[in-house]
Amino acid sequence: MAGGEGRAPAGGRAAAVQPRPPEAYQFQDILYGKKEWIASITINRPRSFNSYTTATLQEMTLAFQDASWDDAVAVVVLTGAGDKAFCTGGDVKEYAEVYTRRPRDYWKYMGIFSGAIDAVRNCGKPVIARLNGIVAGGGNEFNMACDLAVAAEHATLRQVGTRVGSVAAGGATQWLPIHIGDRRAREMLFTCDDIPARQALDWGLVNRVVPGADLDKAVDELAQKIIDKFPECTRYTKQQVNFWKDLSWHATVGHARDWLSLHFMSPEPYEGMTAFVEKRAPRYRELRQRAAEGRSSEFLWGPYTRACASCGAKGIPEEFDFCGKCGATLA
Repeated sequence: MAGGEGRAPAGGRAAAVQPRPPEAYQFQDILYGKKEWIASITINRPRSFNSYTTATLQEMTLAFQDASWDDAVAVVVLTGAGDKAFCTGGDVKEYAEVYTRRPRDYWKYMGIFSGAIDAVRNCGKPVIARLNGIVAGGGNEFNMACDLAVAAEHATLRQVGTRVGSVAAGGATQWLPIHIGDRRAREMLFTCDDIPARQALDWGLVNRVVPGADLDKAVDELAQKIIDKFPECTRYTKQQVNFWKDLSWHATVGHARDWLSLHFMSPEPYEGMTAFVEKRAPRYRELRQRAAEGRSSEFLWGPYTRACASCGAKGIPEEFDFCGKCGATLA
């Protein structure tokens, strides 16, 4: 390479893939540490129940890349700060304020999200999900992207897509049937009910359930067993076991990315996410009633069919009585 870039330094490691000390990254939304063969990545947004923003996902991706490159890391532990939540998915406030206004940017966001999921699955090291509380939405998708999961007995797991105006196609629709079977997956996806930790253990969604006080000990015991195995064999075992998840993921996530971006222009995410921010129940049946009565349920104020005779404006929503441009009464 020009200028010697990528050549192995005296220590035997290629310069282009050098890991860095955790403090060198100056992360804002996550805590990152490395000690005694274990890297820890903690979503540090407890006031938001460890939901992730666009910036959080970018930091997580970078941390997983660093852990992947560090030969002094054998296992990665992913968790959330505090004891109330592991991760509750994407920050709905950010969705409502940013992406419902610019759906084209949600396509870009989904690229960042899928990249973070890929960073977990492809880091070459076993990743343990330390489930210390609520695991919801994209949080459960990150849980399933991990290789193993240890849950505190107070943890609950759920999907929330159909509850907030989205589709859990960032891993849940693809991987829940693999983890827990088709019928149970449909129940989680359609009802959005909480699954207690013990039930999640019975279903195969987690590996172990322990009292909250014993969570760190249980995670460390599992990590130590992995550390005392050969690293290359472990890495390739992970790659092989990923096969069915990789197959379902790569066959669908691109479609999901485009559909979800287009869907962000519709009333369902607007109502679901606005209701979440306003702390009220979404008006599910009102939207159903509109469709049942033959009115539009795909547009907030009806399809763009009207025109203004006064100013010539076109594409005015069907349910408007006045022109939004000049204020004239519509015929």
